[in-house]
Amino acid sequence: MKDAAMNVRHVSATGQRMRDEMRVTGQQGIALLTVMLMLLILSILGIASITVTSMENRMAGFFRTTEAVVAAADSCEGLAANLIQQTLSPPGVLPTSFVAPTGPVPAANATILWQEIIGSSPLPSPAPTGTLAENYSDSAAAEPNFIMTNVPGFTVNGDIDRLYAHSKAGQGTGVTSTEFVYRITCTATNATTGSSSTVTSVYGCLDGDTCVKKVN
Repeated sequence: MKDAAMNVRHVSATGQRMRDEMRVTGQQGIALLTVMLMLLILSILGIASITVTSMENRMAGFFRTTEAVVAAADSCEGLAANLIQQTLSPPGVLPTSFVAPTGPVPAANATILWQEIIGSSPLPSPAPTGTLAENYSDSAAAEPNFIMTNVPGFTVNGDIDRLYAHSKAGQGTGVTSTEFVYRITCTATNATTGSSSTVTSVYGCLDGDTCVKKVN
């Protein structure tokens, strides 16, 4: 009887140890699974953070590039307005300082640009025979009137089109002057990325006076 009782106690103790070991093993398994899940979540968060940062950097670079392209196009527009104003001022010629090799206007384009600004028809070659000076359909991209080479990293082309001229009341009673209206188109292209921006504005220029932007 004693042996049987001892055997029962031994079996019971052995079973208890096995249950304890299984419980510990189960707890360790749950702990390991929890750690693995935490590592997985942290990995996903880390990858997401890197991805977001990379996207933010790309977006910031894109915006910086876009702003630079727009700024280059705007500087071209300012040059075009000054070129018109200088040409309309007495003696009514295109200043040589604007003509290549020192200026942005290619020598071959100087005559046709001057005629476009003052409205002298017909335009010479490369315009088709009999082309009127007003609303000549050249373009900044294909047939630029001037090319800016002083903007690092950009190709900047400009085009000036005379639209029409009309009388406008001037300062003083009964005083009238002539306003010449021009369309200025500037295209700036980033030499590295190829991104470009085109700015088109309409300017009104008084004879012998300043040019003022009328429409963007």
